[in-house]
Amino acid sequence: MIRIFSILVGAFFALALLWSAGKGTYAYITEPPAATAEAVYHEHPKALALSSDGAFGKFDTRQLQRGFQVYKEVCAACHSLKYVAFRDLKDLGYNDEEVKAIAKGFKVNDYNATAGEVKQRDATPKDHFPPVAYGGAGSPPDLSLITKARHGGGAYVRSLLTGYEDQPAELLKRFPEAKTPDGLFYNPYFANLNIAMPKPLASDGQVTYSDGTKATVDQMAQDVSAFLVWTAEPKLDKRKQTGWPVLGFLLFASVLAYMAYRTVWAEKKGH
Repeated sequence: MIRIFSILVGAFFALALLWSAGKGTYAYITEPPAATAEAVYHEHPKALALSSDGAFGKFDTRQLQRGFQVYKEVCAACHSLKYVAFRDLKDLGYNDEEVKAIAKGFKVNDYNATAGEVKQRDATPKDHFPPVAYGGAGSPPDLSLITKARHGGGAYVRSLLTGYEDQPAELLKRFPEAKTPDGLFYNPYFANLNIAMPKPLASDGQVTYSDGTKATVDQMAQDVSAFLVWTAEPKLDKRKQTGWPVLGFLLFASVLAYMAYRTVWAEKKGH
């Protein structure tokens, strides 16, 4: 009796799910949802090829240094890197003295428990990049993990930085209610098309690279995107270097285990 009751209950729920799915499908076909400006004009990130891509890829330290320069001169005024310590910059090819000089250019809060007060001091290599004094719910996001938090990673950052443009006339004609509000800027790579951040990379030559690379807007966008890929995964190179020997060892161990299995059980299988 209990088994019959269970079958009936299961059949009821199965039929209810089928009815609900069929009703939803019919409604979607007969009355499709109205198109929105975001759905029609939002663009996926443009492809970005970095030297760190792929199983054998490695970070280009020269590009990372250029990207850090763009971050420091353009982005640092609004965006923090709270998960990155100054000493981590040694992985970019900076020596100890250079790291000390970079850190000294930033101020960090130092809490004195005895006096019960907070004072500012020059940062040292052991400190993390200080937060930006920018309170409120609309504060610019921290960039430490931005390439892992956004779909597209570094490609998204590069596309966003180079994607500012005038709102298309066709969009305004089709969706007049989607006109970019005052104080915002149209960018088709941003989720709702309108972003509060003004165009950060406004013109070629905004920074001057010490290695002689021409600082076009797209070059600066690629470089800072590569740098932010590194801040999100600073141990990526080491993981790859460790991963291949580990995979080789596991493969070798698997072959040995299989050969041992064949040897140990060969006679027993013959009986």
